[in-house]
Amino acid sequence: MYFSMSTASNAATFDQAIDAFFDSAFGWFVDLIFYSVPVAGTEFPLIAGWLLTASLVATFYFGVPQFRRFGLAIDLVRGRYTDPSKHEVGEVSHFHALATALSGTVGLGNIAGVGVALAIGGPGATFWMILVGLLGMAAKFTECTLGVKYRTILPSGVVSGGPMYYLRDGLAERGLPRLGRVLAFLFAILVIVGALGAGNMFQGNQANAMIVQTFGLPEGYGWVFGLVLATFVYGIIVGGMPSIAAVTSRLVPWMAALYIGISLIVIVGNIGQLPAALGSIIDGAFRAEGVAGGFLGALIQGLRRATFSNEAGVGSAAIAHSAVKTNEPVTEGIVSLLEPFIDTVVICTMTALVITISGVNLGPFPNPEGLTGVNLTSAAFEATAGWLRYPLALAVLTFAVSTMISWAYYGLKGWTYLFGEGRINEYAYKLLFCSVIVVGTSVSFSAVIDFSDAALFAMSICNIIGLYLLMPVVKAEYLQFIAKVESGEFKRYR
Repeated sequence: MYFSMSTASNAATFDQAIDAFFDSAFGWFVDLIFYSVPVAGTEFPLIAGWLLTASLVATFYFGVPQFRRFGLAIDLVRGRYTDPSKHEVGEVSHFHALATALSGTVGLGNIAGVGVALAIGGPGATFWMILVGLLGMAAKFTECTLGVKYRTILPSGVVSGGPMYYLRDGLAERGLPRLGRVLAFLFAILVIVGALGAGNMFQGNQANAMIVQTFGLPEGYGWVFGLVLATFVYGIIVGGMPSIAAVTSRLVPWMAALYIGISLIVIVGNIGQLPAALGSIIDGAFRAEGVAGGFLGALIQGLRRATFSNEAGVGSAAIAHSAVKTNEPVTEGIVSLLEPFIDTVVICTMTALVITISGVNLGPFPNPEGLTGVNLTSAAFEATAGWLRYPLALAVLTFAVSTMISWAYYGLKGWTYLFGEGRINEYAYKLLFCSVIVVGTSVSFSAVIDFSDAALFAMSICNIIGLYLLMPVVKAEYLQFIAKVESGEFKRYR
């Protein structure tokens, strides 16, 4: 007993020391990235406004492609425009690239983050979350088109792409080589930090906590869970993008079906409350008074959840989409339109409906029990049936694992951009990534996670500057491609 108490005390002291160091060394960076201004009784982070503005500009600049090209996106994913006899450069299909990018965005934020949004902004936040998710589709289209256009194909056939490459090469074409190199360098550093923290430590830590809580396992053995998880992740990422895509193409549809399925159980089980729930979402979105500033409070919370969930404008997904097999960059930009739709409009909305329809978030004041985050979401599921906590825990685990797999790839491309391509550099990064998994499940470094989360959204500063400067390039590609589709030059094969 003395040994276990002493060990726990030492671990807590170590965690506090690491947190204190990161807070003192990088607290200014976190505060800067997430700088907020008070609006309608709640805090509005300027970084969310930065992301939303980019989505609005892209939506109108390209003529609302998220609505006009939605059907084309589905046809491209289904392979209806793929010529089986034609060789196209790349590593994976449109579907595999989409699945890999989705596995990076569909994560714990879809469960816990929505709970936070509704706890603060009420059911009305759901309406604005959907709207912002729809707008984010255009920003995703822009960055993923650029990712394919400026990607690098190695002699081995391996693809390296993403903001590092289109910032460097695209801005050089626009007469801004120095700015492009600086932004690409900063983005590469930030994507590595974001991958190790938000895309790794946080995911493993929360997955372990959820499993321990759900199944009543003893605490203090997170390192065991971490070793198993690290071994599993390494076995996938060691094979590169083809291996990652093969797993995510199976995992993403399955985990999405699981989560939507248990959500529908709650909705059907409370079907009598559906009209009241929908009414509270609409009323809460536009009412002038209420919790956290009413209309503005709901808008801000919906905006925050959508922008922070689908990562439109962050640039991370462009790394995965760059590996697609295509000779037309715009095809993958159009496919990527589906990503924010699935992540935010479908998955996040399911969470919001479960919370609202279950009754834990209804009434004149949302969430009277004071729950928030994953606790609010868990309570909503268990209010219908206690056994739902088990499939929910499984969903949390799969969401976390899928995010780690994709972010391992994102961080790898930032690593090889900085240190060069090659097996030794790749293995060094992959071992580092998997070692951090064990650390993440064993300790709780809140300041480290805050720093890595800030790094993730700092990526959007570098990326969106490039998007604005390169939008004319994307528009020229877009108009040429649509002309090919309409003339029949870009053929449909089935």
